[in-house]
Amino acid sequence: MRAYKDRKNAQKKQYYDDRFYVVPKVERQGVEGGVFEPEVKILQDNGVEILESFVELEQLVVIIDAGQNFKTLEILKAFGYEQLSELAAVDFIADRGGYEVFYQLLSISKNKRARVKCFVAKGEALKSVSEIYKSANWAEREMYDLSGVLLSGHPNLKRLIMPDDWYSHPLLKSYPLQGDEFAAWYEVDKIFGRERRDEIGAENRDPAFIDEKDTFEFSRIYHEVSKGEQPIKSEILQEYQETSGVKFVKKVKRGESEILKERP
Repeated sequence: MRAYKDRKNAQKKQYYDDRFYVVPKVERQGVEGGVFEPEVKILQDNGVEILESFVELEQLVVIIDAGQNFKTLEILKAFGYEQLSELAAVDFIADRGGYEVFYQLLSISKNKRARVKCFVAKGEALKSVSEIYKSANWAEREMYDLSGVLLSGHPNLKRLIMPDDWYSHPLLKSYPLQGDEFAAWYEVDKIFGRERRDEIGAENRDPAFIDEKDTFEFSRIYHEVSKGEQPIKSEILQEYQETSGVKFVKKVKRGESEILKERP
């Protein structure tokens, strides 16, 4: 979280001075002699090759080879990490040719958190851990669906959020932010057919889109009518403040309001 800074009414400025502020890296601490030393020792005693281990934000971080992910989580669960609270992948295909996958573990009995990380090359399959943690079943499907990480041994590896025939994976850094041609025409092609593209038009894939000129009717207050009745065509009836409401501002009427063309 960013530290608070008094921006002195920065809304009047076109740009912020700190818009490219980068949070400094969190200090890493060694594992030796600390509360997480038993976890590292039991992994090493069972043949897990630890590439790197450290403590960050009061949690253990262990980096391993991708081929030992199943064995590592199996050992840590037996040690007392009962819950797999999250797992996901980060796209490093352009820089490193693959994904960085992490597993976030929680031990309620020991009041500890641990994160296991490994690197998976693009096109290689990572062994599913749904046999160890049931929560991994849907999480691994989501990781495959949105990031494209392949998994072996999963009981039902198919898309979870996107349609089964969706092209590419939306959480890849190479995926267009506003969607590609496939995304723009997917529902039109599916429902009406490709031949009706000119008649219907492309989809708007921006979920945050609103009409910037629609100042009064955006919320559609009082426009609801009973089923079968015609929509109300009169001006909006809702006022800014109810007569019996809390007097947090002076009484304002829509008919007496004034639209400012620029900020004072």
